[in-house]
Amino acid sequence: MTQIAVNHKNLSAETIGKNWITLFLVILVIVFSLIAPAFFSIDTLQLILFNGTEVFLLGAAELFVIITGGIDLSVGFVMGFSTIMSSKLIVIFQGFGLPPFMSILSGSLIMLVIGLLPGLVNGWLVAYLRVPAFIATFSMLGITHGISELMTQGVPTKNLPSLAGIIGNGSFLYISPDRKIHFFTRPQVARGQVVVSILPNMVVFAFIFILIFSFLLSKTKFGRHLYAIGGNIDAAIRSGINVKKDLLKAYMISSFFASLAGISYVMKYITGKPDAGADLLLDSIAAVVIGGASMAGGSGTMGRTILGALVIAVVQTGLRIIGMQTFMTYILVGSILIIAVILDQVFPNLNR
Repeated sequence: MTQIAVNHKNLSAETIGKNWITLFLVILVIVFSLIAPAFFSIDTLQLILFNGTEVFLLGAAELFVIITGGIDLSVGFVMGFSTIMSSKLIVIFQGFGLPPFMSILSGSLIMLVIGLLPGLVNGWLVAYLRVPAFIATFSMLGITHGISELMTQGVPTKNLPSLAGIIGNGSFLYISPDRKIHFFTRPQVARGQVVVSILPNMVVFAFIFILIFSFLLSKTKFGRHLYAIGGNIDAAIRSGINVKKDLLKAYMISSFFASLAGISYVMKYITGKPDAGADLLLDSIAAVVIGGASMAGGSGTMGRTILGALVIAVVQTGLRIIGMQTFMTYILVGSILIIAVILDQVFPNLNR
């Protein structure tokens, strides 16, 4: 009987340990709701998702690389490079006489292709020339930042079509006062009437790609190969996995997601800035590690990474709502990251 009680106690502790981030997220919501009752609302939830869109995408970018035992320090400035290139392409296509929607679509698609190049270079350096990931991606950070600054000369991109802002700050659906549902287009109503907005467009945009690549990571041979490479690269080579090719793909996917984050930024803020993602590197790595992935590689899931990114988004939005200064976000995110790293070191099998 005593043994059963002990086993039950151990099982409960293990369950709590494996789900500590969920519990921590619940505690955060409770604390912010007690300090600012308006925090606990559908509008705040949507604001959290809206504010966290780029963190979700950059977290997904880092996940693919960290699973292999690497790291991508360039994602923030690849994102900035993406904001510059995509916004300039959109303005160019608009100057050619293309309708606003086609200009936005054409510029974004071309940027996604261009956005693969930093990852291609990173992957080639790491996989084929065996340059340490830290050095390769840190170099790419400088290159993309420098190119972005050269293209802008210190002036943020402007003159984008107003449709970009409408898309970026709009919602997937609206509920009018007569309870009719309108997709993508906000209905015109009389002054004083309330239209309910559900799911920001950029959140839907981000999660479409996140779900597609989550399937790729968890359900395909390529995904299994990445985990094998991160778990034991020598064993992966002996088992016949084309390690170089898969590493190259992982870094290209990372760059692809960083480019998506840049496009999301352009749609939301109707501009491009070289340093648009400069402050998001810590957040992107923290999202993956807080979500349970090991920096040593071989572990991590998209779902838990998004949960880690959600914690960061809740902290950032909650602090703004209660009027705390921005620097407190860095302190809290850094502290949570330390806790996650300690848990990974003390309990290495906690999230396996």
